[in-house]
Amino acid sequence: MRVLVAMSGGVDSSVAAALLRDEGHDVVGVTMKLWGGESDTGCCSVSDVDDARRVARKLGIDHHVFNFGDRFGRDVVDRYVDAHALGETPNPCIECNRHVKFDKLLRRAHALGFDAVATGHHARIVDHGRGRRRIARGVDRAKDQSYVLFMLGQAQLARVRFPVGELTKNEVRARAAALGLPTASKPDSQDVCFITSARGRAGFLRDRLRMTPGRVVDPSGVEVGRVGAVELVTIGQRRGLGLTGGDATPRYVVDVDVAAATVTVGGPHDLCEAATAVRDVVWTDGQVDGPLLAQCSAHGEPAWASFDFDASELRWAQPHRRVAPGQAVVFYDGDEVVGGAVSTTPARVPR
Repeated sequence: MRVLVAMSGGVDSSVAAALLRDEGHDVVGVTMKLWGGESDTGCCSVSDVDDARRVARKLGIDHHVFNFGDRFGRDVVDRYVDAHALGETPNPCIECNRHVKFDKLLRRAHALGFDAVATGHHARIVDHGRGRRRIARGVDRAKDQSYVLFMLGQAQLARVRFPVGELTKNEVRARAAALGLPTASKPDSQDVCFITSARGRAGFLRDRLRMTPGRVVDPSGVEVGRVGAVELVTIGQRRGLGLTGGDATPRYVVDVDVAAATVTVGGPHDLCEAATAVRDVVWTDGQVDGPLLAQCSAHGEPAWASFDFDASELRWAQPHRRVAPGQAVVFYDGDEVVGGAVSTTPARVPR
């Protein structure tokens, strides 16, 4: 089988390529050039391309660089900025998977005659027979990345491979060391690749958005603080709100209304909700009508819920912490992904 391996310059994709090579597949490595701006982390720096090339040379496989910068800029970076302008909290890694790695790259691989695309994600694919498949959690629960892969459908799952999903991170590093790969001890990437550590999210967005100063109010509408940029505030936030008074009860952001330049804060009970409105719902292999486990962050604790198809919302079995608009809510059956959606703000009553 001819397999195109997306090599980010990290240890996981390095070992993924090695495992497929050792299985006898015809393996070619590719590094995607995505971001042309400043980058000091993630998989977009010049050093990451060099690391991937060195690993490919060590493994004796060909290596190429595909420039997908235009697609990344339009469907990941621009969407990231637009989401903040609406007061949302986006996950750019999910959009990169949705639009670039498992769309643009898969299409390019097919055009070049490859049978499959492989990545270094810690996830597994479970075959349920008759051509039906699901994403499942990786063996290493602490490194599991199934949450950011929820959008993959049957056509994609048939042509994707996750070779390190059956290994723990320690096992991945041990294999890399045994093979003498230069990425064996390379630290994991933790941050958004186009956000530099020096300027951070605020600096990046201030170059691209006109920030809106706003009021911070309590649930009754009384002003209790001020923020310099409503667009930088997220649900659940406690600090940086300019709150007045010495109230011993913690106060959290429970709503962000950019149009009204208003942030609402409340106590712990105000931070909980009975249902979460969602959009862009996808199902891996058909709708699930009964109870399911819903996870609202990459390593969050799943909670029981059911999906209300008429209202397009997730109804929680127990009051649940508010989910920031723009965040993914992923549906599980045990360890297997059955679908997912994006949290959204319910329709507002005109003021």
